[in-house]
Amino acid sequence: MAILTKEEAKKILDKVLAYAKADETSVSLTGGRTGNIRYARNAVSTSGESDNISLAVTSVYGKRAGTATINEFDDASLEKTVRRAEEIAKLAPENPEYMPMLGPQTYLPANPFAESTAKIDPVYRAQAAFDSIDPCRQKNLTAAGYMEDTAGFTAIANSKGLFGYTKNSSVEFSITVRTADGLGSGYATRDVTDTSKLSTKAATEIAMQKAQASVSARALEPGKYTVILEPAALVSNVDASLLAAMMGSMDARNAEEGRSFLSKKGGGTRLGEKLFDERVTIYSDPTNAEAPAPPFGGGGGGRFGGGGSDGRPQEKVTWIEKGVVKNLYYSRYWADKKGVKAIPPPANFIMEGGTQSLADMIKSTEKGILVTRFWYIRPVDPQTLLYTGLTRDGTFYIENGQIKFPVKNFRFNESPVIMLNNLEALGKPVRIGGSLVPPLKIRDFTFTSLSDAV
Repeated sequence: MAILTKEEAKKILDKVLAYAKADETSVSLTGGRTGNIRYARNAVSTSGESDNISLAVTSVYGKRAGTATINEFDDASLEKTVRRAEEIAKLAPENPEYMPMLGPQTYLPANPFAESTAKIDPVYRAQAAFDSIDPCRQKNLTAAGYMEDTAGFTAIANSKGLFGYTKNSSVEFSITVRTADGLGSGYATRDVTDTSKLSTKAATEIAMQKAQASVSARALEPGKYTVILEPAALVSNVDASLLAAMMGSMDARNAEEGRSFLSKKGGGTRLGEKLFDERVTIYSDPTNAEAPAPPFGGGGGGRFGGGGSDGRPQEKVTWIEKGVVKNLYYSRYWADKKGVKAIPPPANFIMEGGTQSLADMIKSTEKGILVTRFWYIRPVDPQTLLYTGLTRDGTFYIENGQIKFPVKNFRFNESPVIMLNNLEALGKPVRIGGSLVPPLKIRDFTFTSLSDAV
């Protein structure tokens, strides 16, 4: 399916709005192609491609709202969908927190789209899988990987004159490599907007090295250790992750109602307080060249705060500056109630780092543990942002600037708030999970028990 142009999308949205009779009407039109290839035990198991285009109409009477969706675009079907949304709205209960729709907005020139990714075909996917599987076969290793590519568009409009359009593309790749005896495991992940920046072979070679190096892991006593956390241990595409969890917890309402690590005892929030090491600066920017994001968000949230879009522009927002909490995000209702700007949740985030490579950070470590990634991360206490989880796919003991031997995996109990106060060093940021994150060297990271899993 061809991605609709801005003009083609607007023509459909305008036609839908012309049918509307409700007090307010909003329309979103999304479409695109998604392809994937999956392999395990050095053989492709599934591969596929799908495309779809879908339109959603939300009609509002007073504070009653109803939504109907469709993927047929003849005039009769479009009008029928509008009528259905209006019927649902009339039957719906009132939403006491409903906010009137926005008028025209100005959006930043974000461009999270690359034509090379839109042109990915089955031959490309097969080659990407081969480039990952073949090196593993040659070394008697076993590969299990997954690659998913997407290219599409989103257009939004409403009866108050708002209109927005953006195209997007991405490729996400992850690979786990095991040794023949199953006792060594390595992992690597990559995500890009432009597929020309992806090498499945290079990522697989890193996972292979980790798998071979992690055989014959030794047990260390649980306790507090200096750790070097690779970016995959901080942000993940597939599971909860420590930094993403923290960014998703910067909601103003939760903080003001006492349900957040940003809640102040006795009421209020910790906005403006220094809660982290002064080297911690985190901001979001949809126009960032390395990790671009859609130019509009809002609704239930951005990438780190839920889903949906009410048309609010994504802007460059500094969330934490030199350890100080500078901004929180708001629903439009809560911002109106408090008389502040309705900043939407971030669609990406960029954590400033240093210039050191991961190898440089290892060389500067007298004693510590290198963590490839975490998994099965679950919340323990939202008011302190305490999480628990397990290391996986390559955990190593460092001594005198060198990796000495692999260690058995640990369970951890840690809060990113505490973690970012025990910061020793930051490396060079890399893209992961749609954001830019540096490897971090942390002291006194809490491991609570051992895990025999690889």
